[in-house]
Amino acid sequence: MTTQRQTLRRSRRNRIVAGVCGGLAEFFGISPFWFRLAFLLALIPGGVPGLLVYFGVMLIVPSE
Repeated sequence: MTTQRQTLRRSRRNRIVAGVCGGLAEFFGISPFWFRLAFLLALIPGGVPGLLVYFGVMLIVPSE
């Protein structure tokens, strides 16, 4: 029996801006809606926390 380890990648199929939420959703096996909602909620207190996290993940996580 072989188990394939899934790696975290930005999605090319399920993307709106850079594929971060789509890639996280594919990695964790849930709907990208929840990640998009979380980033949207992080934008509410001034925008900076959500943008920093999003762009940080975008720079660190490679694309498919």
